[in-house]
Amino acid sequence: MLFTSEIFDMYQQYAAFKRWHFETLEYFPSEIGGLRHASASIGGSEAYKHMKFEGGVHRVQRVPKTEKQGRIHTSTMTVAILPQPSEINLVINPKDLRIDTKRASGAGGQHVNTTDSVVRVVHLPTGIVSECQQERSQLKNKEMAMKKLRAKLYSLQLEEETSKRYNARKIQIGTKGRSEKIRTYNFPQDRVTDHRINKSLHDLETFMQGEYLLDELVQSLKDYANYESLVEIISKKV
Repeated sequence: MLFTSEIFDMYQQYAAFKRWHFETLEYFPSEIGGLRHASASIGGSEAYKHMKFEGGVHRVQRVPKTEKQGRIHTSTMTVAILPQPSEINLVINPKDLRIDTKRASGAGGQHVNTTDSVVRVVHLPTGIVSECQQERSQLKNKEMAMKKLRAKLYSLQLEEETSKRYNARKIQIGTKGRSEKIRTYNFPQDRVTDHRINKSLHDLETFMQGEYLLDELVQSLKDYANYESLVEIISKKV
């Protein structure tokens, strides 16, 4: 959960570095200062084209502060990147929705109060559920829940279309390739390695600041994905 908090902060700093808009939709901290789960909306020039490479399992290897024997512990966290559709790309029939409201409860909510501020939206045809209790305003929570629902539905639609075109050797970026780790953050060796392109960068502290080193790695992933696409097009013509 501590690593999850650091990764979330890294993406927030990366958004600032790229001059994108970053809005926290959900944030559920743990009791020890880490992060259980969070979601954010990121918008800006080619934001999805960059961020889609971050989807997958991220692994951290380091000696925790609570470890007295100096042993290295390994933990993982998962990042999911969903493209945000426009009104033109996706139309949702209001008849297909069930919207419920309830009172916020538990220690996870940032603004827990006694009003019916939690909004839960269910898309009946697919069974996809989206919930938000981040804000005090029920209207604002409904707006955010709908935003998340649209992203989930669009991602499902996109996945169905792209799965027909992706073959086994295609780099698993922004698809279902979240079962295996995509990147390792090794603190004792001051190294971050992206396993999809077998590239390592050093100076992990600078990398976690979410600026030029992260941008360099993302650019390498973009270049490799473009190369894979080109090879696929050529092989089909041949």
